Amino acid sequence: MQTIALADLTDWVWVGSCRFRKIPTPGQHPPTQRSFTHTSAIPIADIRGVPQLRQPPDEPLSSQLVVTAKHQNEDAALKNCWLLLSAFALVGCKVTINDENNSAQANTATPNLAVAVHQEKGFVTVAEKAKPPFHADPVFTAQVALDRLSFSSGIIDGKEGKNYSAAVEGFQKANNLPVTGRLDEATNVALKRQSPDTATRRVRIPADFARGPFTPDIPTDPSEQAKLSQLQYRNLIEALAERFHTTPQALASLNPPGTKIGSGAVIRVPNIPNVDEVQFGKDERGWNETLARLGVAPTQPAIAKVVVDKSDEVLRAFSGDDKLIAQFPATMGSEHDPLPIGTWKIQGVSRNPDFHYNPDLFWDADTNDRAVTLKPGPNGPVGVVWIDISKPHYGIHGTSEPSTIGRAESHGCIRLTNWDAARLAQMVKPGILAIFQE
Repeated sequence: MQTIALADLTDWVWVGSCRFRKIPTPGQHPPTQRSFTHTSAIPIADIRGVPQLRQPPDEPLSSQLVVTAKHQNEDAALKNCWLLLSAFALVGCKVTINDENNSAQANTATPNLAVAVHQEKGFVTVAEKAKPPFHADPVFTAQVALDRLSFSSGIIDGKEGKNYSAAVEGFQKANNLPVTGRLDEATNVALKRQSPDTATRRVRIPADFARGPFTPDIPTDPSEQAKLSQLQYRNLIEALAERFHTTPQALASLNPPGTKIGSGAVIRVPNIPNVDEVQFGKDERGWNETLARLGVAPTQPAIAKVVVDKSDEVLRAFSGDDKLIAQFPATMGSEHDPLPIGTWKIQGVSRNPDFHYNPDLFWDADTNDRAVTLKPGPNGPVGVVWIDISKPHYGIHGTSEPSTIGRAESHGCIRLTNWDAARLAQMVKPGILAIFQE
């Protein structure tokens, strides 16, 4: 059952049977909340006026509102509320991480994925009904293929931009194609040959995935975050977006108005496949379930070095014979905390780590901040994984804000989307080179 937050009536706007709360600006805190559980489906979004991604997309649906249900009592079910989108604050790095699972291989218990249909697990594909058949926009289609081939554009949103162009360039370099950064005919043919599957599919949401757990309200203050037992996704739409390497806006534009999300609901998503459980190894910190919820296969090609390129804002992974086999967009450093240029080594990997916030390491920390430990979760300051390097307090890690990758600054570390960071974590091992260059 999914946890839905209920708050006091202050600072809410009522629309019919739903109420909407303005997201607080940084430094503010949401009202004290209660919670209840529910099993009913809720609409994915009111997407009237939002272009479908089968056409070139315009500006995404935006909102500073987050929805929850008007409560007549704490056992009331969530019904007929339009789920809108929220904006969240970034937290930097330059941190100390618990290294309780410092290994090159993932090790977790078998994930608790729901059996949906015909004893299959995960997101079961549902037969197409659209007539004429659904056809995704060419850029969106290319982003899905590039992602599946480990040349990530970050979020899959159907938009051209520097992350998309960099991903195309990376794929072209790796395949000895003319490097244009554009989806020319030769590149398109190569993508379709290596990733022939359709760009989208219709899936049924498993009950266990819809159940969460979720952390509806995450304060910005580290001392308040430290009081939480976990830093999970805020709601189901955020979890679905990460599972399929996209955004809530893109999910809304892929589905018709009135589409509902919840256990057993059918929605259209980018075609990021399910994870083969046979590949899972042992686990001590829930890493297998994390991989499954991110759509990241445990088995990845081994790499010999990582090169972080400041000018291109990408992280490249090379094999032992110096072949480029993966590339991810990255956020790296800032004026106050520049990227530590040099040759370092991977020290180890901490999966689903605790985060030790030390205000002495942050130039912009509040003078009243104190050292605290934050529990794991995809919405933690370093996301789902910390890849430690030989430069003290620096590393490669995930993020709670995938849409900002390559468009924001960090406290000197290298920040990737959670799914790209998880994928890289399965590629590296202690001792390989990490080259940070201008």
